[in-house]
Amino acid sequence: MFRESRDNLIIRSARPEDERELAVLSRASWSTLSDVSPEPPAEETVFDERHTPEQFLLAVLDGRIVGYIRQVPPTPLASNRHVRQIQGLAVDDTARGRGVGRHLVEAACAAARAEGARKMTLRVLGWNAPARRLYESCGFVVEGSLAEEFLIDGRYVDDIWMARRLTG
Repeated sequence: MFRESRDNLIIRSARPEDERELAVLSRASWSTLSDVSPEPPAEETVFDERHTPEQFLLAVLDGRIVGYIRQVPPTPLASNRHVRQIQGLAVDDTARGRGVGRHLVEAACAAARAEGARKMTLRVLGWNAPARRLYESCGFVVEGSLAEEFLIDGRYVDDIWMARRLTG
């Protein structure tokens, strides 16, 4: 667990009882800027057989969940076990600009490194400049791009693949 004393920010693992609050945050943070799905998630749930509490780190500020990040192995292959992938990052509007996203990214990288991972990857929409700036400031670099991979609101959007080495 990480604690940022300046803002009383705590980064901790998710627990099953966090699901409802996470679902509310997930719906509230949905945007075509960052999501490829045509509408916000309708479910009251976040966790299922593919999305378990152990995959999520939460940012808790003054007792309230204000952000989350999900990192997982990108494939089930043994030859790919040294890689983790960020598959979800959200910060509540009320907590933006306070370093919550950065703390979540750094905590996910530290957790992956502790599990023996050598590399963290992610995918981000080409038009999501704020997320791309955050990831670049955390040491991620573009490793590839799939041009016009998604059609969102009548516009073609690139899928940008980024990565950060977790070892020296």
